[in-house]
Amino acid sequence: MNCAFEEIAAVLKANESFVVMSHVRPDGDALGCILAMALSLEQLGKRVRVWNQDGMLAKYSFLPRAELVQTPPAEPEDFDVAIALDTASRERLGTCLNSIGSAKTWLNIDHHISNNRYGDLAYIDPSSPATGQILHELFQRQGLPFNHDIAVNLFVAISTDTGSFQYPNTSARSFEIGAELVKAGVNVGAISQSMYESYPRRRIELLRALLNRLVFSCEDRVASFSLSLEGAAAVDALPEDNEGMIDHIRAIDGVIVAAFIEELPEGKVRISLRSKTPKVDVSKICGRFGGGGHTLAAGARIRGVLSEVEREVLGAICNEIT
Repeated sequence: MNCAFEEIAAVLKANESFVVMSHVRPDGDALGCILAMALSLEQLGKRVRVWNQDGMLAKYSFLPRAELVQTPPAEPEDFDVAIALDTASRERLGTCLNSIGSAKTWLNIDHHISNNRYGDLAYIDPSSPATGQILHELFQRQGLPFNHDIAVNLFVAISTDTGSFQYPNTSARSFEIGAELVKAGVNVGAISQSMYESYPRRRIELLRALLNRLVFSCEDRVASFSLSLEGAAAVDALPEDNEGMIDHIRAIDGVIVAAFIEELPEGKVRISLRSKTPKVDVSKICGRFGGGGHTLAAGARIRGVLSEVEREVLGAICNEIT
């Protein structure tokens, strides 16, 4: 059962030192949320640290107060409260965990259906299309500090996880909140240009390389591509360049599930799956590989060889479809 917003607000107001964190390989929802929460806490006069294993990604450096997001320090630090946002499991916080000496209270706020409700207080709403939407409701209902910079970060959080308000998880409330954030001063045109019209050339080179490796399977109902470490290095791609690539093949007519399978260092492979129908639950598929996420969007990281993992994952997808 979820804790009440009142309980979360009480913890935020009663304590003095906070660390706000999100998952490895962060997206716009993760980064927008940790910045929005940190800025609200700063307005309350709190001491706040903002950590992510990968730091602030260049593509999101336009976010207000982006400089607050730091990689976790080598020496552990103590806090009154540790806050995990948009992170389905504690392990997904990565090296942030090693940098927390102690925390009296853990808050876990998320929208992933696979969240295992870790922490002292957990608020998990799988019906919410973005953790940013949950934070907006929290701030507004509890009268927590809110300003233009917070509004921009929340708009980016919600926009990215709803596919610019296009994905099936987008609700009427999502549009209402979007309108409220625009009234608060969000410049939709400027943000959209920063998010979707400012890609580095290497990202386009990566897309070209990936499309050359496009594979159709399961009677063309599954589209997939894989990326080796060597392939990424050939176009000087950064990990953040992969975000959104899977949407190009998900959009193909007749494709039900799209898969992006990526080789990582240290013998690991990252899988990312997208489904067009709740009849094919990719969170369930990723769960078999130790991952999770949402019904229509999920992922996992496993040990293995790229080609072998690709074969296993595509087989699991086809079994689910048939």
